[in-house]
Amino acid sequence: MGVLAHVDSGKTTLSEGLLYLSGALRKLGRVDHQDAFLDTDTQERERGITIFSKQAEFSYGGTAFTLLDTPGHVDFSAEMERSLQVLDCAVLVVSGTDGIQGHTRTLWKLLDKHKIPTFLFINKMDLAGTDRAALLEQLRSRLSGGCVDFSASDWEESAALGDDGILEKYLEEGTLDDGDVISLIRHRKVFPCWFGSALKLDGVVELLQGIGRYAVPPLYPQEFGAKVFKIARDHQGVRLTYLKVTGGSLRVKALLT
Repeated sequence: MGVLAHVDSGKTTLSEGLLYLSGALRKLGRVDHQDAFLDTDTQERERGITIFSKQAEFSYGGTAFTLLDTPGHVDFSAEMERSLQVLDCAVLVVSGTDGIQGHTRTLWKLLDKHKIPTFLFINKMDLAGTDRAALLEQLRSRLSGGCVDFSASDWEESAALGDDGILEKYLEEGTLDDGDVISLIRHRKVFPCWFGSALKLDGVVELLQGIGRYAVPPLYPQEFGAKVFKIARDHQGVRLTYLKVTGGSLRVKALLT
């Protein structure tokens, strides 16, 4: 799962919140305090932005997640794009005070290009001047009409509008089952939205529960396959290759030809 956003939307703060609420972190770090778990590089801590893609692992509701925190600054978008090829789903963070920004649209187009199921978290809703209804309308008009507020009482009806067959079923039965919702999200017909404050952990539990319930990883073939998405070096200068296994398995000391 990748977390993406226009710079200063609260992307790393949300990532910290997800790790903290899942129990992976005992202490909640902050970007402005220079103690964010995912901002490990000296430059990142000094500048208060994410430059390099980082990963962390956590479990929630019986699902194991690998979380990729990607750069939000447009200058480091190449680093972010390399991470997109390995995502099963993404969380796009939108600032509630700024709404859809230029880089938000770029990220949306890239997510569409790679056909990545996407959840949205509209952040900073605790700040003055935020308008939930206006923001949802902006999401629908500038990103997709499939953006649905999953905390609203009528969210099932709004989601069902994304597919004629599912809508017909909903009109007959009056409810959606999880399989229907998963299908709508997987095929990018519906984009669940939650509103809150990452800094105050408001709405983050609901986001985490929604992802755990509706984000289902794809089926992978038995034959071994993998995608390299990052090259780095450890503190001793040893080259590290980060990859996602997309089929079969990879064992220690296995020889790849």
